[in-house]
Amino acid sequence: MRRIFLALFAAACCTGAVAQQPAVQASGAVIVIPAEGEVTRANDEAHATFSIEEQDRDKAAAASRVNAKAKQGVEILKREDPGAKLQTRGYYTYPVYEETPPNLPQPKQRRIVGWRVGQYVELTTTNLAKLPATVAAAQRVLSLNGLYFGLSRAARRELDRERIEAAYRNLNERVSFVLQAMGRSPADAAIDTIDFEATGNYAPAAAPAAMRALAKAPEADVTEPSFEPGETTLSMRVVGRVKIR
Repeated sequence: MRRIFLALFAAACCTGAVAQQPAVQASGAVIVIPAEGEVTRANDEAHATFSIEEQDRDKAAAASRVNAKAKQGVEILKREDPGAKLQTRGYYTYPVYEETPPNLPQPKQRRIVGWRVGQYVELTTTNLAKLPATVAAAQRVLSLNGLYFGLSRAARRELDRERIEAAYRNLNERVSFVLQAMGRSPADAAIDTIDFEATGNYAPAAAPAAMRALAKAPEADVTEPSFEPGETTLSMRVVGRVKIR
């Protein structure tokens, strides 16, 4: 019985010694805390690429038809969406060579039998409500070669402000959580350094490959297409160095 009493007494002494040990002091320590802010907004700008291509034995005839249809297409786009930004680019002229059957010897120099001429017209607009009607009207003359949505400069600027605020707010929240876990109050710490690192994707979508269809663009009425602009999400990573007093 005496032996059991001595063992219990020794265990109690050890427990009391551990309980009396002071907590680890963090004064003067520097804590690195990462945080992140993420915001989302509906896309408000569309970028459409139209094309026109003609083929003819006479290069001048093919070029003339392309020039006329490109001019007509631009006039349609301006009429349907006066506020849109238009840009013509990518004018090309390619020779069309005579094809030689694979079972025959290939000639050293192939004979040119025609010409392929084309051009691209780019439209940028924030009038998304009118976009289906605008595209359908232009498709009577031009071919829709590509379409993607994004944020206008004003919307992107506003969203950038919002994500910075969200990142900084998240950093303050996480600093508070860490201090609570350490048993310290916000008054015991001061943010020493804040490092903002933007991680949003501003690269525009890649331009689509040129269309090679030889058929003429249809001039009949075209049923309006359906588009969903979607949304854009921007995120920002921030790292804060907090010094414990």
